[in-house]
Amino acid sequence: MPVTGICVGAYQVGRGVANSVEAVNASKAGMQWDQDKREWIFYYLNKDKEEVEQLEAALKAEKDGNTSGDGAAGTTDINEKKVKDREFYDLLGVSTNASAGDIKKAYYKKARSCHPDKCPGDEEAAGRFQELGHAYQILSNEQTRANYDKNGKPETNSADANLANEIDPLVFFAVMFGSHLVEPYVGELWLATTADTMMKDMMEQQQAMDMESMTEEDAARILAGKTSNDEMILKQRKREVKCALNLREKIVPYIEAKGEDDIEKFKASVVSEAAKIADTSFGATFLVTIGFALQVEGEEFLGFQNTMGGVGGHAARWKKTRKNTQNNWKLMGAGINAATTGRKAMKEVEAAQKALEEKRATEAIEGSADKDGEGGGEASAMDEEQAKMAAQKLEETIPALLELAWAINIRDISRTLKHACKKLFTDADVPMAVRVQRAEAIQLIGGEFYTIGKSRGGEKYSVKDSADIKARAEVAVMTTMAKAQGQEVDEDDAEEMISQAKKMRADMEAGGGGTTQE
Repeated sequence: MPVTGICVGAYQVGRGVANSVEAVNASKAGMQWDQDKREWIFYYLNKDKEEVEQLEAALKAEKDGNTSGDGAAGTTDINEKKVKDREFYDLLGVSTNASAGDIKKAYYKKARSCHPDKCPGDEEAAGRFQELGHAYQILSNEQTRANYDKNGKPETNSADANLANEIDPLVFFAVMFGSHLVEPYVGELWLATTADTMMKDMMEQQQAMDMESMTEEDAARILAGKTSNDEMILKQRKREVKCALNLREKIVPYIEAKGEDDIEKFKASVVSEAAKIADTSFGATFLVTIGFALQVEGEEFLGFQNTMGGVGGHAARWKKTRKNTQNNWKLMGAGINAATTGRKAMKEVEAAQKALEEKRATEAIEGSADKDGEGGGEASAMDEEQAKMAAQKLEETIPALLELAWAINIRDISRTLKHACKKLFTDADVPMAVRVQRAEAIQLIGGEFYTIGKSRGGEKYSVKDSADIKARAEVAVMTTMAKAQGQEVDEDDAEEMISQAKKMRADMEAGGGGTTQE
């Protein structure tokens, strides 16, 4: 047994040495370890983009019940423009970026396959053919297509359903956090995407539950939820690929630079963009978070490529690990603070409500309530006072909740950029020399972003200003509703509205002792 153990141990040590040499050589060659295939592979960013588009199309076809493989929902584009409703595009099987020619070709192809003359005995063929014709009629005209992209189909649902459709978490969070300028770098925030997915699932479940012919199995499936973990993973993968593509496009001037003058122009454009971002609310915090992530990812890649034994890469990796640990501690602290603040507010509200009920009971026993109904006014006043107190306690918890949201955003952005940069630096479509240039450009962007964000106080962000939070929330709601009704609201206009709302609130509090008028 000892001899056998020694032999097995020696074999494992030899195997480990061989694998280490293979890993070093493969890494130097720009290859990546595929955990699923258990082998070293070359990664291609464009191929990853295509795979994401195919998986997204397949997932949508599955959710729509289209498993026939006819491609009704088989076309998608990772860089599609956002539209209010995409049913007509999916019906024709085209992207929202499709040209007039693409739409025309798709219509003729679909129309031939479902024309009533081609489908004898199919009672649903005529209905599908009419739907295709209506979709083509809308999308083939520039004006009607633009109106459809902005407003979607006319809704005939109830007022409650229309109100639910008007709520767009993606727009709300973009205004709330002022993230529109940094979206090319970080994509849609995880908080916004999650809220949007949950709301859509709730709406779909509600609509499905209203169907009278639903079976018990269908009801159980709907109540279980439609958003799977695979779908959330695919959304995050799509986000990372899109960020990598945006970064690749952003650094083209650096890659194509002919000399120091071109590099200085690129650097000047980065500084100008960072200054513009810093002027927005939370912009400095975005710059610090994005800047550190980009800078350290560039340092890590260049360190492993250019330093002896990868010393520089290990140093950058240690710096990143330390920063991630700090962010995790901040997230934990923010979570504990939000939970503590929420529990405290709930206890105070419950105590006040209990005291109010005891007061009413005492007055009833003592017969102090007016039998002619005059006591109703006093009861209404007490209810109004209780409601005001509850609202005040809720407002006191908002800064703690927003601080938690920011802690989540910071970790989310760091993780997203880590994977996006890895895709950019390991893209085997370009030689190693170009990948090194990409890392240098990303490191430059990160350094400028971090420096400007730090100078604006981005490292020590604060969300304690209740007036600012209220103003941002009010404008975020108004912007969401306005865009849902087809109105154009520019992001700069939203920031100006927030400033005006804060000023009006401050003037009212200074002139009216904190009271507001309808």
